[in-house]
Amino acid sequence: MTPGLPPEAEAHYRGYDEDDRLARHWIERVRTQQVLARLLPEPVVVLDVGGGTGIHSRWLADQGHHVTLVDAMPEHVEQAEADGTYTARVGDARSLDQAPESVEAVLLLGPLYHLVDLEDRSQALAEAHRVLRPGGVLVAGAISYAASLLDGTAQPWLDDERFVEIVRADLATGQHRNPTGHPEWFTTTYFHRPEQLREEVEAAGFDVEELIGVEGPGWLLGEPERALVAAELADAHPELAVLSAHLLAVGRRP
Repeated sequence: MTPGLPPEAEAHYRGYDEDDRLARHWIERVRTQQVLARLLPEPVVVLDVGGGTGIHSRWLADQGHHVTLVDAMPEHVEQAEADGTYTARVGDARSLDQAPESVEAVLLLGPLYHLVDLEDRSQALAEAHRVLRPGGVLVAGAISYAASLLDGTAQPWLDDERFVEIVRADLATGQHRNPTGHPEWFTTTYFHRPEQLREEVEAAGFDVEELIGVEGPGWLLGEPERALVAAELADAHPELAVLSAHLLAVGRRP
């Protein structure tokens, strides 16, 4: 079994092209990279934990950063390795190979989704803290607890009682389950409330500098220019983060 991933999540990623998803849902990719460009204006040593097939690692390497990608899926790592501009290896977010205080930035843009138990997420955040140098930056991604509700509003899925039951559970518990196997309804995941994400990152010893809603409210419209403007306007108002499907917590190791 792949470290840290439930079997159904592993099966989901074996049948799903994450690069294609980020190409179609481009605002998530563009906004994430805008945040990274602002936080990392000069080349640094970056650890991309849960980096998938390398869509962000590739972009960071092109900006001159020294990047190592770690992912639980061997198939993802094999694809990432083929790029050749950064290092990629199989690993577990809860037990990293990197030496203490050896990197200047850690990305956790996936592990907090699929580590559905708080203990496991806390361990992944503790490992990120361990490998970061003092003053180093953490960018931790999460899925909003309202993501299914918003997605089902934009799509015709709220007409399906099976999806409605998934939304009810997401809003009540944050524990997203998809017994239907419908690929667009995602797989076993933890969905965060913004305040929960902040609390978990702070509990790991980080100073949280920002909590960002990635897509903003405009992603529901599917109109690129308006979506970006809406997302940027919402940045200064953390209470609007719940209108995004994805959240980013920016933490700094003291």
